[in-house]
Amino acid sequence: MTKKYTIIHIKHYLLSVIILLGCFITSKLNAQTEPMYSQYMYNMLGVNPAYAGSREAMGFNFFQRNQWQGIQGAPQTTSISIDGSTYEKKAGWGVQMYDDRLGVEKADGMNFIGATRIRVSEEGVLSGGINIGLMNYRVDLLSLSDKVFEKNDPVYAASLNKWIPVVGLGMYYNTDKFYVGISLPSVLKTRMTDLDLIHSGLQKVNKQHLFITSGYVFNINEEIKIKPSTMVKMVSGAPIELDLNSNIWFRDMLGLGVSYRTGDAILAMAEVQANENLRFGYAYDMTITNLKNYNSGSHELMIRYEFMNKKNKIKSTRHF
Repeated sequence: MTKKYTIIHIKHYLLSVIILLGCFITSKLNAQTEPMYSQYMYNMLGVNPAYAGSREAMGFNFFQRNQWQGIQGAPQTTSISIDGSTYEKKAGWGVQMYDDRLGVEKADGMNFIGATRIRVSEEGVLSGGINIGLMNYRVDLLSLSDKVFEKNDPVYAASLNKWIPVVGLGMYYNTDKFYVGISLPSVLKTRMTDLDLIHSGLQKVNKQHLFITSGYVFNINEEIKIKPSTMVKMVSGAPIELDLNSNIWFRDMLGLGVSYRTGDAILAMAEVQANENLRFGYAYDMTITNLKNYNSGSHELMIRYEFMNKKNKIKSTRHF
């Protein structure tokens, strides 16, 4: 592959990133409502559909996050996904099922994911992906009817239960040591944009979220690797949120890391590569806002299993 060919594809990639950023910045949004993951680097399929098949081996992922323990109605997210590559690793596929809960809101759904993969250099692969699915979105306002001062308030006189289409887009570039991605997990207005059944004028607006992720693995020596990574979450009308993470891996078997989420929490995490197929991860978030007086932190569990054989075996341990 020629150098000119590589430069052209990289330019196209950067142009696409700029277009996505421009479209995002000009839209009006008001709240962050997409599920949050501390170990996003191991659950990238839930953030960016272009990640599908990037590990070149079929993999199963389980994530369970319980946020702000001790607060009634705090966010809870469960995600189960499977993905792999096909057509001689030129395409990726994936399926994700999730359950996301926050107070009186509940969202269950399934996404079907497809990605195209183009090798733009000897080590680099550029992917574009799309996820299409359905979400069952429910708001149980009736459960609040006995907890408000105005029990006859029509706001709490009905509930919402509807099926909503979901479409997400993303781009992802990776080598064995580096990755960068940009995505809009939900292009459509997936959650409640206007309570039609409520006559008091109560509204909730939820539009696109933009995610930018990146990371690199530094080989210190044969036994130690350092992997810094970051995630930028952007929503107009809300502060930009930045996750800064650094992990140290020992002999590709044990990873220990710390993270800082701007204006929100300090995180500690650990991953264990039990064997060439199985990996476990755990993350603990300690809130640094005023909410720290009302909760005992957030817990997140990750399990990943990869079905590898001689044909699809990964050449080296991948840390993203």
